[in-house]
Amino acid sequence: MTVAGRVARLREEFDRSFGEPARVLECGTVELLAVSAGDRPYALRLAEASGVHPDRPVTPLPTEVRALLGVAGFAGTVVPVYDLAALLGHPVPRRPRWLLLANGTPPLALAFHELDRHLRVPLTDVVEGLGGGGGPPGCLHGMVRLPDGHRPIVDLPAVRELVHRLTGHQSVPEEVR
Repeated sequence: MTVAGRVARLREEFDRSFGEPARVLECGTVELLAVSAGDRPYALRLAEASGVHPDRPVTPLPTEVRALLGVAGFAGTVVPVYDLAALLGHPVPRRPRWLLLANGTPPLALAFHELDRHLRVPLTDVVEGLGGGGGPPGCLHGMVRLPDGHRPIVDLPAVRELVHRLTGHQSVPEEVR
């Protein structure tokens, strides 16, 4: 098939998709992003995020907080960017490539190294409860069972609370500073 033929087919499929009923996600599933932060595998709940961006410029800030990488601009808003690996207490081997905008206010972006894949898993593959894998207490909540192993699930609201403490509102564990 020629390039023009493929473009015409894609255009037709795109136009036809607006006439079809909206797809509904299956009940009993959860959508996750499988990521790597500090060379460790994690999962993030897609419902707790509002966007994922690769290679976004981050302007460094002078700071004593090891996890604060700086700020980035998103739709005219300046957003602080924190390294997820550093927040979870891991060494940071290199500058992260990906930024995830967390739902909620104030705006918050978390940087991680690799976006491994998108997952839609049955709820039965998610083990709720406090997750293992280290990190500050409460930042990992549950595990997801996958064919290639288990991944701790990062609780983004708990990470937001940790960042809130890092900004001086509450005491912070020494390993995160």
